[in-house]
Amino acid sequence: MSNEIEAIKDPGLPAHVHRAADTDPVAEKRVERQVAILFAVSAIGTLLLIYSYIFVPQDLFIFVPVMGDQNAHQLGLGLGMAISLFFIGLGAIQWARTLMPDTEVIAHRHEFRSPDDEREDFVKTVKERAGTVGLGRRSLIKKSLGAALGLSALSPLLLLRDLGPVPAKELEKTSWKTGTRLVTDPGNRPILASDLEVGAVAQVLPAVAEGTERALSDIGKDAVLLIRLRPEDFQLTPEKYAMTHDGIIAFSKICSHMGCAVALYEQQTKHLLCPCHQSTFDVTRGAKVIFGPAARPLPQLDITVDSEGYLIARAPFSEPVGPSFWERNSQ
Repeated sequence: MSNEIEAIKDPGLPAHVHRAADTDPVAEKRVERQVAILFAVSAIGTLLLIYSYIFVPQDLFIFVPVMGDQNAHQLGLGLGMAISLFFIGLGAIQWARTLMPDTEVIAHRHEFRSPDDEREDFVKTVKERAGTVGLGRRSLIKKSLGAALGLSALSPLLLLRDLGPVPAKELEKTSWKTGTRLVTDPGNRPILASDLEVGAVAQVLPAVAEGTERALSDIGKDAVLLIRLRPEDFQLTPEKYAMTHDGIIAFSKICSHMGCAVALYEQQTKHLLCPCHQSTFDVTRGAKVIFGPAARPLPQLDITVDSEGYLIARAPFSEPVGPSFWERNSQ
């Protein structure tokens, strides 16, 4: 270790060259103004972004040499964000290169944990030297940096408006209602309980009035899988068993992990599989998750038959369908 220390202290190393701002107060003030100007330009860029977002019409086009006709709204947003981020970075780099402490310090390597007295000295030194970066006494840089950072923080908050309204309870809504008939998909044909044999699987949707066009957004949330087992195969709570009809059970087809379509049924094991991330659901236990990343069972649709023997929904889904991130307890 002593040999290594001597090598580090080799007098043959070139002498450290101090910067002009380290020794010349005039040079120091000049560099400080440069840094403040860079932060000020960053703030102007953020203001340009905000102005373009609020006041420039989206259908306004302007001619820009070399670039031709450009959408002024998008051009203002892009330029404003680029100027804001680029110049705040330049200002930070210039500040570090020219004004922050330039003293060369050799930190010798020690094995394992440092002694307690050295750890205490380190904490004391950090507290004593925290102000050496000069932020406390350089009010111009402090104010311009604060303005630049404060305005740049507004940009993402402003642009979040383009994500649209929070969906809230909309994600829980489907087209299933009490008394809605289950119809084949495709085909739109009502289903008799006798149409399904033991082991059969069918994809169904809620019936819609004749001439009504089904919305694509609803199809994704409304899709249901019908599966028929022998009643003795079920291992359900009395509440869940009451939601079946003569061995027929219905689950949302939308995986409770990431919203993929659960489309694979293993007749021998009576398992439903999601092909995206291999979540596996046990049909006999109410689509309980037995493998994979899904956090909760597939929602079960309460079904029965009407006076003509066609399968209908006794009630809509009692819980949100689809991915768990639009949230409820995952049991």
